[in-house]
Amino acid sequence: MTTAPERQEALPEGQMHTQIMSLNVGPQHPSTHGVLRLVVDMDGEYVVKVTPHMGYLHTGFEKTFENRTYQQGVTYAPRTDYLHSFGHELAYVLSVEKLLQADVPERATTVRVILHELGRIHSHLVFVGTGLLDLGALTPFFYAFREKEALQDLFEAVCGYRMNQGYFRVGGLYRDIPNDWAPRVEKFLDQMERGVTEYSTLFAQNPIFLDRAKGVGVIPPEVAIDLGLTGPNLRASGVPLDHRKDNPYCGYESYDFNVITSTDGDSLARFNMRLLEFGESIKIVRQALKRLKPGPIKDPNRKISLPPRHELETSMEAVIHHFKLVTEGFHPPTGEVYVPVESARGEVGYYIVSDGGSMPYRVKIRAPSFVNLQALEYACVGAQFADLITILATIDPVLGDVDR
Repeated sequence: MTTAPERQEALPEGQMHTQIMSLNVGPQHPSTHGVLRLVVDMDGEYVVKVTPHMGYLHTGFEKTFENRTYQQGVTYAPRTDYLHSFGHELAYVLSVEKLLQADVPERATTVRVILHELGRIHSHLVFVGTGLLDLGALTPFFYAFREKEALQDLFEAVCGYRMNQGYFRVGGLYRDIPNDWAPRVEKFLDQMERGVTEYSTLFAQNPIFLDRAKGVGVIPPEVAIDLGLTGPNLRASGVPLDHRKDNPYCGYESYDFNVITSTDGDSLARFNMRLLEFGESIKIVRQALKRLKPGPIKDPNRKISLPPRHELETSMEAVIHHFKLVTEGFHPPTGEVYVPVESARGEVGYYIVSDGGSMPYRVKIRAPSFVNLQALEYACVGAQFADLITILATIDPVLGDVDR
């Protein structure tokens, strides 16, 4: 890849003085994947500098968490990353449960694993569809969104929402899954496996796609580590960090799956990383479906979980617990916690400080998209303007995850 300085040195004497032009890309540009503004300094067709300007979508979720009860916080967590909502939900409830030392039933944990992986597939489907759309390939978008819609039907069947589900609860789940849901998931997995083959046929060997992605936006492993990258972007640079393996949660240590890596570190590797991760998520979901057994889906402690509605008709104690939890919430002991999980974009963690009250004293979200955007300037400098779009697409930011 020829850089701007190298190109200048190759020019005849008297033609080396060029004027740097600054361009605004966004915050409404369709390829910025949200309201992100990039100030791009250009020397002809070559990128000299990229400065991301964030904050156009700022939601203030972290401060909102601090003014809501712990259970109410479940509403805000999925909206931080609306493509892999279950990743943020899971990180949040696991942190609060660690504060409470909650006892989460096995069935609830298994359902969480299934939805966590289905959410990863959902996010990667949007990545494949919109990422290739950024490169001018329209057809894969329709194929990927075919599976995406089928997946959202499954989410809707569980909790009534297609996005921003808010299905997990501190101590378990909002409600049990429908009786016919597991067979529907199996059917979807078969459809998804056929879909992955179709995506590969459509673009994986396409010479235009390969020219646009191979060798573009290379991030070496040492740079990726220094910048704090996680998730597929880090693994595409050859670093095999996956919190499902390295810091297991929800029993992931008992599941059989591989951590996919590449040593290329370019845009093609980041594309292929998501494509290969489809297969690993499908493998995990199939194992979890076999483990599903009848049982409770909430912590039996009535000071954490709402009592069943039928108990309210016969038990005054149940009414009191219900009233206290709804109006005030529970009071975790004083302390601080942080639990990382592996979302579709990398490490998501909620650092929560409790002062013993019914609301968190402090909430800080470790959001992977915010950290991953640091790599944009390194990967883009020296590339052509068209490559900037490719690199941004393969970094795969979600702006709610940035402007939290």
